[in-house]
Amino acid sequence: MGIRQQRQKDEIYRKLPDERAQVPIIAMTANAFEEDRQAAFAAGMDDYLAKPIEIDKLLRKIVKVLEKK
Repeated sequence: MGIRQQRQKDEIYRKLPDERAQVPIIAMTANAFEEDRQAAFAAGMDDYLAKPIEIDKLLRKIVKVLEKK
């Protein structure tokens, strides 16, 4: 799924009237430009990670996102 489609889907999730709107979302994409990162946050994602994914970075981001919730 492209980042644009993912952003649209995430914007819908954030508008849900129940607890599903609070599910943490970490964008994982091959789009590594700053504008892609900013667009992910603007769409309501909790964090952003560019591919290739490094497991230790992913785990740190998961912990960071969960600590915020």
